[in-house]
Amino acid sequence: MAFMTLAGPPPPPRQLMLLSAAGAVLFFGLWQAIAVSGAVSAETLPSPVAVLETAWRLSAAPFAGHTLFGHLLASLGRFGMGFGLAALVGIPLGLAMGRWRLLDDIVSPIFEALRFVAPLAWVPFAALWFGTGIGGPVMVIFAGAFPPCLINAYRGAKLVEVRLVEAAQTLGAGGLRIMAEVLLPGALPSIVAGLRVSAGLAWQSLIGAELIVASAGIGYMMVQAQSNLSPAIVMAGMLAVGVVGLTLDVALRRAERAVKARWGQA
Repeated sequence: MAFMTLAGPPPPPRQLMLLSAAGAVLFFGLWQAIAVSGAVSAETLPSPVAVLETAWRLSAAPFAGHTLFGHLLASLGRFGMGFGLAALVGIPLGLAMGRWRLLDDIVSPIFEALRFVAPLAWVPFAALWFGTGIGGPVMVIFAGAFPPCLINAYRGAKLVEVRLVEAAQTLGAGGLRIMAEVLLPGALPSIVAGLRVSAGLAWQSLIGAELIVASAGIGYMMVQAQSNLSPAIVMAGMLAVGVVGLTLDVALRRAERAVKARWGQA
């Protein structure tokens, strides 16, 4: 967290776990207290216990065509395709832009204009072009995940020392080999940091896309639950979204730390 960085070094892992657990207990305790107090009706704000019971029931009983895990698998499949495509296109293009000034001058104006368009702004086109097929959500996910991949690869390439590139050229390395053996390793810490940001934006974009252009997935399940006036199912979907998003972020955060430690940037 930013405030921890400003105040000093982060606490030890054990203390951090205790603080995180205390925050979770406080949050869910307040939620439970509000829900059982009668100040808000159960149709508006179900208790966390009711949400957990609903999530457990949905893990075995299908809703809107699939169980909770079935919807999660559909969402993760779309996420993997959109995020993977963004990385496969964005990272090489960012490295190439950092290597060749002409390509940078050609691509940058278009990219700088498009990257400020919110991913959900592409939903109408996704619905028109792909309907409720898998292409629409993948397109929206790509729109959210692509900019961080390209930007961080570009910045990482720019941070590679020029003398390393010149040494590779002296030894007869061509452009593609320089990208693969000089720029990519040198930019890897920045690339991994960008992938973490990209994954978060991709997951958020996916859920937004599924609210409109999908026939399965966590977002689709939440829309169907809202239509059936089932707030507990909606919040069970939100809980699943949060847990999966946290898991992805923790995994990529560890990968980022490992890469930075390997490159002496820890």
